[in-house]
Amino acid sequence: MADLLEESRARTAMRRSLRRWYDRHGRDLPWRRNRSLYRVWVSEIMLQQTQAATVIPYYRRFLDAFPSVRALARAPEQEVLRLWEGLGYYRRARNLHRAARQVAEAFGGRIPRDVEQLQQLAGIGRYTAHAILSFALDRRLPILEANTRRLYRRLSGPASEWGDRELWAFAERLLPRDRVADWNNALIDVGSLVCTPKAPRCWECPLQRWCAAFASGETETTEGREERPTATPLQAVAVVLEDGGRWALRQCGEGEWWTGLWDFVRVHLEMARDEPPTRTEVRALVQRETGIEVGICEPLSVIRHSVTRYRIRLDCFRASPADSRRAQPKNGYRWCERSEVETLPLTATARKLARLAMRRCLREGHAGCRS
Repeated sequence: MADLLEESRARTAMRRSLRRWYDRHGRDLPWRRNRSLYRVWVSEIMLQQTQAATVIPYYRRFLDAFPSVRALARAPEQEVLRLWEGLGYYRRARNLHRAARQVAEAFGGRIPRDVEQLQQLAGIGRYTAHAILSFALDRRLPILEANTRRLYRRLSGPASEWGDRELWAFAERLLPRDRVADWNNALIDVGSLVCTPKAPRCWECPLQRWCAAFASGETETTEGREERPTATPLQAVAVVLEDGGRWALRQCGEGEWWTGLWDFVRVHLEMARDEPPTRTEVRALVQRETGIEVGICEPLSVIRHSVTRYRIRLDCFRASPADSRRAQPKNGYRWCERSEVETLPLTATARKLARLAMRRCLREGHAGCRS
């Protein structure tokens, strides 16, 4: 650590070693080929808490639909969320859309090139502002995210108790004077591919010579080892309420899970249990939730998934109104044609349910299935 902070020759040698490694092993990612401010910005928001391999197809589809910040600013939120569907953490998409409108309204459609101005935009903090300007414009700015934070702590020693303030300062001292974008990308790639949280591949690391953790033989990081809270079991019921060629859905409101996305009839039960609710219980839940009296009701599937700290068992049913003439949903639900559902941004479980219900419908040859 002392050598890296105080010895300019050590820093120079380290930079040279890392650059050589990056020139041979750096990942070929689409946002590294075209480094416009807008494209780098979109990639950085998508990469938050998401692996690069997962992001790539979403990134390409998103830019096909919204090739510029002005195009994104003009787009309806529902269209933005539909393109984001399946990527998760939907607040990122809403913030990106909101920030694009801020750029259009406050900056004449030109993305700010100033760190402080960038951080005024929705969803952009210090790391994201530095990353955008560094990767797009080669600005001499340090970065600090999960991979580089772990890497810096290992370089400075296994017993390092540095907080972010010290780590930001450390990152700044190591910055080269040129090829800053490649330098920061190289740090991320080493952290992602070599200096991994568990079983780091030290024999492949271009920074091994300067790593205090490697020198001490204590490379296993304690970062992230704190005990996770026990997952809370929840049980919910989801119902594809259908009437001819239409389904009952509602848009999740502000403050709910999946804000802005659409979902089928969904009710959380007061107590989780191992067995599914009876059809009588499901009919009562649907009537309470939508105001519609249910006739036919049958099981469709069981989906198990997690949301934040909850482990959810979702018992899924198909149902239809007892009397279509009196089936006017309440509580925000409305009838949507199946063709319309294809264009709406749905929750992940709702999209899965829509496909299950459509396959069942086609298999049974019901009228209106192809509408």
